Amino acid sequence: MTAAKTRLPILMAEDDEDDRLLFQEAMAENQFENPLYFAEDGEDLMAFLLHQGKYTNPASSPRPGLILLDLNMPRKDGRQALDEIKSDSNLKSIPIVVLTTSRQEDDLVRSYGAGVNSFIVKPTQFNSLVEVAASISQYWLELVRLPE
Repeated sequence: MTAAKTRLPILMAEDDEDDRLLFQEAMAENQFENPLYFAEDGEDLMAFLLHQGKYTNPASSPRPGLILLDLNMPRKDGRQALDEIKSDSNLKSIPIVVLTTSRQEDDLVRSYGAGVNSFIVKPTQFNSLVEVAASISQYWLELVRLPE
């Protein structure tokens, strides 16, 4: 028996516009109904989470139930943002799934050591991305119980 889907907001930190669009399309293929928000780099991610700059309105930048984090971004990369999130007592409980092109063992070990919940290497084919999106949706939004 599958648990009911949760409608918690999802925040994806991804600097590549094409990757953001492809992921959005992959989620649509899976009838993804959760609100999906995007941050373009680590600084944008932290501004969203801390309601700073263009994100001062919590209605348009709600606390995410899940963060999808790219590691390789300009200005502030995902590694730096991860450290900041996990050191903030108000943010550290938000589950983080690293979704990156990095296949470096150092990135994998460092990410888990810093507190990520999952590490996924981005697939290069759209049909594989659809499968990854389905897995994320099924596990994180149907199976696991997340704090509201």
